[in-house]
Amino acid sequence: MEKSRKLFEEAVRAIPGGVNSPVRACRSVGGDPVFVERGRGARIFDADGRSYLDFVSSWGPLICGHAAPWVVKAAAEALERGSSFGAPTEAEVRLAQRLIAHYPATDMVRLVNSGTEAAMSAIRLARGVTGRDRLVKFQGCYHGHADSLLVAAGSGLATLGIPGCPGVPPALAELTLTAPYNDVPALTEIMTKFGDGVAAIIVEPVAGNMGVVLPEPDFLPAVAGLARQHGALFICDEVITGFRLGLGGAQALYDLKPDLTIWGKIIGGGLPLAAFGGRREIMERLAPSGDVYQAGTLSGNPLAVAAGLASIDYLEANPSVYNRLAQAGKIWADGLVELARGQGLTVCANRAGSMATLFFASGPVRDYASALTCDTSLYGAFWRGMLKRGVWLPPSQFEATFTSAGMVPDDVDTALEAAAETFRELRP
Repeated sequence: MEKSRKLFEEAVRAIPGGVNSPVRACRSVGGDPVFVERGRGARIFDADGRSYLDFVSSWGPLICGHAAPWVVKAAAEALERGSSFGAPTEAEVRLAQRLIAHYPATDMVRLVNSGTEAAMSAIRLARGVTGRDRLVKFQGCYHGHADSLLVAAGSGLATLGIPGCPGVPPALAELTLTAPYNDVPALTEIMTKFGDGVAAIIVEPVAGNMGVVLPEPDFLPAVAGLARQHGALFICDEVITGFRLGLGGAQALYDLKPDLTIWGKIIGGGLPLAAFGGRREIMERLAPSGDVYQAGTLSGNPLAVAAGLASIDYLEANPSVYNRLAQAGKIWADGLVELARGQGLTVCANRAGSMATLFFASGPVRDYASALTCDTSLYGAFWRGMLKRGVWLPPSQFEATFTSAGMVPDDVDTALEAAAETFRELRP
């Protein structure tokens, strides 16, 4: 990996840590960043020409695979018309309408540029609508890097072992209350004590940033019910799960009716795009209709909107793809567990459709505390072994793998063969 190594040496002199998002540094898995040159279908190719089966999918957006022809075509045609206008376009309207059509709890949508921006804006709106300041989130759930959301977050903070974040004013952190994921009594206690000051409860309906953690049957109904009971808004963060678990996301799967929803990743088809939306009377509080300010020069960027619409077009025209990806995800997750345990390794796995995590822990993993029992050193050895054998996995124990439509049936089998060899090396 000579070229990647040289690029990294240059990068660390120009970019903090040599990367533009911390987990890419691969520090927690004992590796160096892989500099990617291109992708096609289910594979990425690094700067040295090596090929890897990709189970990261750019952290979820690429449900169609890399450089899907219909997405490339749509983005290229949009680029020929112009890259940005700072003015409304018809395509923005069409994308908003598609989100509304698939998410019945949503009447209106505002497009933004990233999941962080969408979460930040949704929380500001919730505070403006309710006149309250406090926010409730769940330990290990990651909703972007806005100040009030870096309290007990998963994802990169867990990966790098950062307990909090300098630069976040204590006064802001104090407005964020946290409860363990799947712990209804703890949430009930918080809302009983602080509920009259809580603007919103925000949750990943299926957690994906402490690894995949599924909601227990009573959890999401309790979140929605307690928010309603105390006059707070229920915010559903579907940045990962939206259009990933189905066209209607986790809301359709779990019969949820949130006050506000956050989308990202797939709705941009691999380009920077996110959105938040909700009931009309809430969304109309946004400027210019109302008094809660939110703006963005590149919001609704025509290239990203075109790529997102092309991705949703494909999913609507091929709804059976969800069963195919879920089946591939099941074969992948079940196969990893069987192979690892066959070599005497202690593992468990959680899966929701096409997203899964192999935890190097006895399990079950049902919250952040149980996720943190994982043997991260062993995961790092697994990651390095799989990389050596041409399989690209998240460089963090606390992330999800994804199957994509770019994969063919043999791809999962090939990756499991690589896993079998790797687990034999790791045998205690």
